[in-house]
Amino acid sequence: MGHNQLKRKLNLYPPYWGTGIVIKKISPDFKEIIVQMKMTWYNRNYVNTHFGGSLYSMTDPFFMLMLMQILGKEYIVWDKAAYVDFIKPSRGTVTAKFVIDKEQIEDIIVKTVHGQKYLPKFTVDIVDQANNKVARVIKTLYIRKK
Repeated sequence: MGHNQLKRKLNLYPPYWGTGIVIKKISPDFKEIIVQMKMTWYNRNYVNTHFGGSLYSMTDPFFMLMLMQILGKEYIVWDKAAYVDFIKPSRGTVTAKFVIDKEQIEDIIVKTVHGQKYLPKFTVDIVDQANNKVARVIKTLYIRKK
């Protein structure tokens, strides 16, 4: 699936559409994805800041999708675990920028070359409009060559 087709499908996906999560960019090589969420009445919490579940939803499952596209069908890629650190309350539009670099890809290939599982961690920060960090999410992925 091409990057533009995936972007369209994700933006129509009910869990994202219903929470106001918008995929703004998917690079043609799938090494970068930018996701935004505006604050609305249906993604705010009791104290009128972003609901933590919606902040986490912004980050799920982008690293997995990126690596599935980058590594191809020879690999099994699954989300295994996540840790969320809510740093400060936020209002307005928040953004998460997912990046996977060449070194991370090379590391995965080396550590799975003989079919062994690998559990790398990937980190993404969610920032507000002033570029202040509001949350940090660390995702552990399960990766294995078939």
